[in-house]
Amino acid sequence: MHTVFLRLRSIVFLALMCVGAQAQASQSTLMIVGDSLSAAYGVQTGESWVALLQERLEGEGLDHWQVVNASISGETTDGGLRRLPDLLDKNEPAVVVIELGGNDGLRGFPPNVIRQNLARMIEQVKEAGAETLLVGMQIPPNYGQRYTRAFADIYPELADQYETELLPFFLEGIYDQEGMMQGDSIHPTAEAQGQLLDNIWPVLEPMLRE
Repeated sequence: MHTVFLRLRSIVFLALMCVGAQAQASQSTLMIVGDSLSAAYGVQTGESWVALLQERLEGEGLDHWQVVNASISGETTDGGLRRLPDLLDKNEPAVVVIELGGNDGLRGFPPNVIRQNLARMIEQVKEAGAETLLVGMQIPPNYGQRYTRAFADIYPELADQYETELLPFFLEGIYDQEGMMQGDSIHPTAEAQGQLLDNIWPVLEPMLRE
């Protein structure tokens, strides 16, 4: 009788382990590695495009995706590159959104350095078995035509090289619209957060449904 009980207990234990593993496997992580544009700078966290993204996922039947926001205001591609290995190990994401480079450009960092940092980040994401969505940025024309063009070209060229998904310009329909930018003319307002999500959603959604 005791032997039968032990066998039954083992069967139940194994069944529970399988159920737990299946539940864990059904959850996928979407990780966002960005700067202040994704870190809710100047707006309430609940109003940010990342918070709105989680709500949209639930409304679109994609609630098996868990959003991890690893964005930091003021982050550069160098900082993101240094943080990425630990973030990948800790969160094991299936999709990584890289939204970096704007601070590098505003500080006049060499385009080749920005490119190298972003390239290495994409490579690390691939090595971790995840997909990358690269979010493109542009900088104001007062930095000079040569620099602004070299900076803007980084994103599509990397996307072509590594065959990653690309959002060409995150602030499209925002940067030049009244009421959409904060007083610093750099950060979107709370009113613009929905547009940020609408900008990225057409590229991101197919990745999440694959």
